[in-house]
Amino acid sequence: MNLTTDKSTFAGLTAQEIQQIEAIIDHYEDNNAVAVEALNIVQKQRHWISDQCLCAVAELLQISRTHLESVATFDNLIYRQPVGNTVIHYCNSVTCWMLGSDRVCEHLCQRLNVQPGEVSADGEFTILPIVCLGACHHAPVALVGDDLKLALTEDSIDEILGVKHRG
Repeated sequence: MNLTTDKSTFAGLTAQEIQQIEAIIDHYEDNNAVAVEALNIVQKQRHWISDQCLCAVAELLQISRTHLESVATFDNLIYRQPVGNTVIHYCNSVTCWMLGSDRVCEHLCQRLNVQPGEVSADGEFTILPIVCLGACHHAPVALVGDDLKLALTEDSIDEILGVKHRG
C-alpha cells in the first residue's frame, strides 16, 4: 500500500525518510507491524526519536501516536532522548552484575566524564544500562555501538575507548 499523500504533511520527516518508510509498508499486512522498522529508519539519521518525529511517523503509518509511543518505549534500542554518536549499553543482568558490571559502568563514566543517560561533552558517547545482552558466559559485557564486547575489565575498556576516543 503506497501512500500517495502530500509529503509536506509529515512535518519533521525528510523526503528520504518518508520514501524509505513507504518502501517497507508494502511488505506488511498491517501498518502497526512497520512501527519498529520505521522508527529505526528515522533514528538512523537522527540518533533518536523526537516527539515531532514520532507524531509524523504515526501519521504516515496511519496508526495511533499512543501505539507508536508504546512501541518506542518498549524497545531498549529506540532512543526517545538525544544520545551520543556511539551508545554504550552495559549489561546489568544478574550475571553481569555479579561479575562486575557496576565496575564497568563506573569506569566508563569516569573515563568519559559522563553519567548513565547523559551525552558526553564532545557528543560522542552515551552510556545506558540494558537488561541482558545474552552473553552471560562472557560476563561482564557491553554493546559498544553495534559491537558486542566480552569479558570486560578496566584495561579492556581503556583499550576499546582508546580506539574510539582521543580525550
